[in-house]
Amino acid sequence: MTYMIKSFPLLLLAVLINLPSWAQIGVGAEAPKGADQLFNGKKRSLHKNWTYWEGPRLAAELPIKWEIVPDPVDKGTAVSSNDPAGAGGKYGAADIVSKQKFTDFRLHVEFLIKEEGGNSGVYLQNRYEIQILDGDSTDHGMAAIINEKAAPYRVYNGVGKWNAYDIRFRAARFDDSGNLSEKAMTTIYFNGEKIHENESISQVWGGANSGLDGGRDGGKGITNRPGGIKLQAEGHEVLFRNIWVQRLNLEEPDTDF
Repeated sequence: MTYMIKSFPLLLLAVLINLPSWAQIGVGAEAPKGADQLFNGKKRSLHKNWTYWEGPRLAAELPIKWEIVPDPVDKGTAVSSNDPAGAGGKYGAADIVSKQKFTDFRLHVEFLIKEEGGNSGVYLQNRYEIQILDGDSTDHGMAAIINEKAAPYRVYNGVGKWNAYDIRFRAARFDDSGNLSEKAMTTIYFNGEKIHENESISQVWGGANSGLDGGRDGGKGITNRPGGIKLQAEGHEVLFRNIWVQRLNLEEPDTDF
């Protein structure tokens, strides 16, 4: 017993030393070496790294009107998705998308919903939505791979508190003729708990106003174009901070981490 107690700190240290940097998850996780900080809470970061998505319903005009606001929980600032052009839930009217485009990646996003019913979303490759929706635990609700896979609602920290998505994503693959051969795949941690593991994603939901390829074959006509990280404006006070992304090259159909 004495040996086990004395050895435990060394064992713990060994585990920590060998822990890969991309395994950092949860609220406050720092970007690992080689990752790009897409948003750090500052106005300069917002305008340097993001733009409005030029979808068919775009109603906003640059510069981006998402307001930089005080962080209601911690020191610092965040950005609010409550763009006037998106009032009334008009998705696609004022969504913002990263200027950088991605294929396979590891993504960290932190969000805070200020009021009950708050609604937004994180889009992978500007195609596949990971839902942000207070009060909904269905496959269209909080942390769902939208319309395909629900998430356990208990993991959500609730209104007025920061939450974090940690996502590993592998883009759809195509054969030499350009036909879809492997669907997109993702593994997602929500506030440090794994909620989706190697889940395939079938299509873009919501039509052409939702994201890339949404208007092709009812959202099933996926192409091999890389896409940005998109954040949705639906007329709600949903705040974002600490968004970073790390490019990956996932040859095998496995996103687990």
